[in-house]
Amino acid sequence: MTVLRSVVLGSGSYLPERVLTNAELAQQVETNDEWIVQRTGIRQRYIAAPGEVTSDLGIAAAKAALAAAHVDAQSIDLIVLATSTADNTFPAAAVTIQAGLGITRGAAFDLQAVCSGFVYGLAITDGLLRTGTYKRALVIGAETFSRILDWKDRTTCVLFGDGAGAVVLEAQQQPGDRDDRGILTTHLRSDGRHKSKLLLMAGRPRRRPSAICGWKAGPCSSTRSL
Repeated sequence: MTVLRSVVLGSGSYLPERVLTNAELAQQVETNDEWIVQRTGIRQRYIAAPGEVTSDLGIAAAKAALAAAHVDAQSIDLIVLATSTADNTFPAAAVTIQAGLGITRGAAFDLQAVCSGFVYGLAITDGLLRTGTYKRALVIGAETFSRILDWKDRTTCVLFGDGAGAVVLEAQQQPGDRDDRGILTTHLRSDGRHKSKLLLMAGRPRRRPSAICGWKAGPCSSTRSL
């Protein structure tokens, strides 16, 4: 007996060139390297260049994943993009990535689950591949959080940066007694009672930071400190 499972064919990633260190961040917000590293383990983060949007990062990561998997972009019939910082309200950034890769068939959509977005995207894609509706998919996680952060709020600005990662998944028939090939199972869970533990408010930006340590920043949203 065989079962249909999602198998990872290849993975890829992309990071912007601009590096923002803790020391640089400490020049404009009340924090320091020791405080950040002790609480988060983060020493630096990457910042997208002016004009570099989430779909740009996603395209670069997707191309790297396709190259690692040794498959052509035209063989992809599903793109799932996990992001909270899409280029526009609509169309979906996944569609922009689809166009950027030259893909004209299949389906493409965005999924918003913040930090757990890639895991949700992987689980949903796995479910769709197992039905046999799609054969080969790209799952991408991409963010440009630098555009929406309040760079004066150390409870959030020290945590996030910009970047993207992607995997190519393919539905393959596997022996039912083999448990070392493909995604075996996924379990998703959340607890809405803790929704305010980490908060970045949505809506119209209230102010624009003049710079991130000498680098021109995009608009930010207001935040509530924890």
